[in-house]
Amino acid sequence: MRVAILHDYLNQYGGAERVLEALLELFPDADLYTLLYSEERTHGAFRGRVTRTSFLDIPFVRRHHRAFIPLMPLASRFLSSPVRYDLVISSSAGYAKGFRVDGSYHVCYCHSPLRYAWEYDYLKGLPFSPWPLRKAILHPIAKLIRRWDKKASERVNFFIANSRFTAEKIKAYYGRDAEVVYPPVDTDLFHPEPVPGGREYYLMAGRLLYYKRFDIGIGAINSLRFSLKVVGRGPEEGKLKKLVRSPYIEFIPQASDDDLRLLYSNAKALIFPQTEDFGLVAAEALSCGTPIIAYGAGGGAEIVENRVTGLLVGEQTSAAFARALTEFEGMKWDREHIVHRAERFSKRSFVKNISKLLDSLGVAPSTSKP
Repeated sequence: MRVAILHDYLNQYGGAERVLEALLELFPDADLYTLLYSEERTHGAFRGRVTRTSFLDIPFVRRHHRAFIPLMPLASRFLSSPVRYDLVISSSAGYAKGFRVDGSYHVCYCHSPLRYAWEYDYLKGLPFSPWPLRKAILHPIAKLIRRWDKKASERVNFFIANSRFTAEKIKAYYGRDAEVVYPPVDTDLFHPEPVPGGREYYLMAGRLLYYKRFDIGIGAINSLRFSLKVVGRGPEEGKLKKLVRSPYIEFIPQASDDDLRLLYSNAKALIFPQTEDFGLVAAEALSCGTPIIAYGAGGGAEIVENRVTGLLVGEQTSAAFARALTEFEGMKWDREHIVHRAERFSKRSFVKNISKLLDSLGVAPSTSKP
């Protein structure tokens, strides 16, 4: 059985790339197609696995890919293969489902419909300024990309969504139903590892992007005498550092998986103020026994069980999170139970659910004809 796996771009390493790793473990002989590939920026996780990239795959674009979003539909159209596969699986938040890699059956694991096309607030994080000029230029481009994205969705036979929140978007934007399979946490890697004297700080982690709302967590901590560690790097880093008013806020640009496990395990809680399609960092933190203080919308509302594995905050403001942090300080948490509840996000659950779904569609290796 010939399988192709398509992924938007591989010039960063985050939740979507962890999903891709799990898919490649499930299909170790699959060919891998992507618009861009940087071995350095993906920490060698996909060394020797990439079959083909697009004409955009040059060093400058890899470093500044968001500036080239208008060209990505065109690059997707020209990323093709002479081979016809038995099964194509796209791991996509936009572009991969539109690659011209054909197969008898196309399953899309959808992290999100293309955000820049459908949700204009995401455009505010792009590297153009001032905003009124960006709006005048980018909104017409976004409308064109939206039409392309809708057309690309028609190449898919079956959608799998990473959350109920994403499934609702797929229905609203593409008019398609989707089954939900939560992304995988590697629980062999992310498990509790407390150290003496830990749990003296709060944590935020992820790419420093506009929509992830690190500013809310920083604003909340500014008003309190609590410690906060911010792990990650991204285009918002400079702006976020300028917001800091507290000597108890520390930025950690990069952390290995082992470092991240220790940071999760020894944090009081992960602060998660964004509206995410899922939010793998929150599921990883739970697997380490760490409660979450999350905005009660999007993926956060599906990951966190209020007052069981964390607190859900009703307003997406620094003031609301400051109140939640103050309340959190007086609460006790059963961290062993949190680890147990996180099992539904484990890689074991992901592989089992994906395999069962593909089998029901008749496209798993065990059910396909030679």
